[in-house]
Parts: sequence; structure tokens; C-alpha cells
Amino acid sequence: MARQLGVTLLVALILCMAAAIEAAPKAKKVKCQDKKYPDCYHVKLLCPDECLRTCVVDCVSCQPVCKAPPPPPPSPPPPPPKAKKKKSPPPPPYTPSSPPPPPAATDPQLSSPPPPSNTPSPTPPVTTPPPPFSEAAAGTRVKCKNKNYPTCYGQELTCPTSCPGQCEVDCVTCKPVCSCNMPGAVCQDPRFIGGDGITFYFHGKKGQDFCLVSDSNLHINGHFIGRRNENMSRDFTWIQSIGILFDTHELYIGAKRTSIWDNTRDHLIISTDDTPIFLPDQEGSKWQSSSLTITRTLDVNAVEVEVDGNFKIKAVVVPITQEDSRIHKYGVTQEDCFAHLDLSFKFYAISGEVDGVLGQTYANNYVSKAKIGVSMPVLGGEDKFSSSNIFATDCSVAPNSMVGRQRKVG
Repeated sequence: MARQLGVTLLVALILCMAAAIEAAPKAKKVKCQDKKYPDCYHVKLLCPDECLRTCVVDCVSCQPVCKAPPPPPPSPPPPPPKAKKKKSPPPPPYTPSSPPPPPAATDPQLSSPPPPSNTPSPTPPVTTPPPPFSEAAAGTRVKCKNKNYPTCYGQELTCPTSCPGQCEVDCVTCKPVCSCNMPGAVCQDPRFIGGDGITFYFHGKKGQDFCLVSDSNLHINGHFIGRRNENMSRDFTWIQSIGILFDTHELYIGAKRTSIWDNTRDHLIISTDDTPIFLPDQEGSKWQSSSLTITRTLDVNAVEVEVDGNFKIKAVVVPITQEDSRIHKYGVTQEDCFAHLDLSFKFYAISGEVDGVLGQTYANNYVSKAKIGVSMPVLGGEDKFSSSNIFATDCSVAPNSMVGRQRKVG
């Protein structure tokens, strides 16, 4: 009898433990539901371990948090309070009232359409050369440009030390945030932050093109440049240019090859349908045609490209500095500073079947294959994402609707 009772108790204990394991909560998927934050709206995120089932999304930072973020400030008050100060609005925004027409080509390096050819290095000045990128960028200041936040609008803030040259102001919190730390960012060598908020690396191969996004009416390839490290089995790589196909158009954004980096010179190459685009070296200058708008976000080396109802891309040309090379052992010399693009993507109309290195993270039922918790979670797939050229739609994940639109290069 005692043995039977002991067996019964053991079985009951095992059943209780199994029930407890099954009942262990799993991380809840949450979304930002506020359309005022389109960069984060409906991005799928997982609750952190501290609150697996009770977190919410802070739409400002696009991160899951255990406590609900404070609501955004109320709409600005009506005119009476402002009348005491001045009838004039806050300092004017950087965007001119009307887009200036594209000027005639003045820089011979911009005269040829993509793919860009090697250009001679700029003649170094007789006096002290310009400071390295890291030093000049350390003082980069940015402004809130949204008039809906009058307490922050026009204020100049300094970029954080973690991203001295690339940040933007969150007008809600009135704080600078790193552009490369938001979903849709592709920066550095190359580090991706997917639509699900998970960080991963895709190294590709130097001198080759890979499909970043492929959908029924949007296809984006990236051209990878790089340098081989003899102590590694892969290349150090960066994205030098992107080729975008949308509607019936082709758009090219690239960084010029240069040896000595000069912050005062523009290293961007932009063209649409094989026609070069020229923008004055002035923050806020624009070029427009039908649904496409290209705007400088800095005087040189930074633009925002938007197609109404389809996508918005922020692109910044940056070099590999001597400090970067020393820390990461890139082995970069003065012959080439490997100028490349740091990118930020926002999509308005992609489908649930979208694919590509970055695009797949926005697809329905996507589950990340990156190993969480490791210092550099690497995502493979070079074979299926490989494209034959910057405007090719022949990667294996491209939908049939895009394959027939492949550009004839050669």
C-alpha cells in the first residue's frame, strides 16, 4: 500500500511539473498602434524577459517597455499665448519655400551616370588638411523640425557620442537619437535592424550585389565593397550604393570612391532613369519630379529620398576612419577610405510576402534566424539574395512580377 501511495504521489508531482512548464508564459508580440509614428506603426516586437506578457511599445523609441510610455504632449495651444511673444512663428525651417531647379553640372565627378567610376583624389590643401571625419562629426548638431512640438521646434542638440555624426531629434522627448539604432537601419559593416527590431549582420561579398528588399512594386539591391582580412574567412564589407526599382523607374544612390576624406566636399552620386541629379550644397535643397522627392538633410553627403505612398530612405555617406580601422583591424590605407552608405528605410506599402535581406523581416510570420545573445548575430543566405548587377531582379527571392523588369546592363 505504501509503495502504491508513493508511486501515486510521484506521478502527481510529474504532472504538476509538466503543467507548470506548459503554463510558463511566452514572450508576447506587441505592436505600436499610434499612426503618428509611421516608422514604428505595426512593427512586431517581443516583450522583454522582465514582463513577458505585460509590455507595451514605446512608439517614440520603437522598443518594448514594461511600463507604458508617457502620452505625447497635447496639441499646441491656440494663438492667444503666442500673441504675447511675437506674431512671427519660430525660426524658419531649413526647407526652402519652393524647390530650386537643379543647377547645371559644375562638378565633373558627377557628370557620369551609375555605376560610378573611380575618380581622382581631391588635391590636398596647402594649409592644414581637414580634420578626420570622427573629429569633425563630434560636434554635429541637429534640430527638431516639426512645428507641432513648439517647445522643441528649432532647438539645436548635439548628437550622442555613440553616433556623433548621425542622429536626429525626437521632438516628443526633445532628445537626439541615433539613426542607426531604429528598425529599418542598415549601417556599418553592414549591421541591419529588422522590421521586428532584431539586430543582425549580413556580410555578403565584396564587389557583388545583393537583394535587400524585393516586393511586387519595389526592389532594392545593394552593392557591397570590402577588404579581405588574411586572418578571416570572409571580407570586411560595406554598402557602397543601392539601386531601386519602383513603378517604371530606376533610382541610384551611391558614394564616390575617394582616398582622403574631406567633410566639406559632397561624395554622393544620385541619378534617376540614367539621368544625373544635381543638388546645391545646401541643407534643405530639393529636387522633385512627379511622386519622387530628394532633399538634402545636410549641406553635403546626406539626403532623404521619398516616393509618395511607397518608401522613404535616408542615406549618409561616411568613410572608414583611421580610428575605425585601428579598432576593428580593417587594414584601411590612405589609398581608399572605403566611403559607403549608412541607410535608414521606411516602407509604406510592402506586402506580407516581401523578401530580401532586410525585406524578409517585414514579412508575415517571419521568425528571425539570428542567434540572440551573441555579440555579432550573422544571417546567411548569400546565394539566394545574390543579384547579377545593381538593378537586376534575378535573385531567387524576387517575385515573378519583378523578374520581367530586369534592367539591361552592359
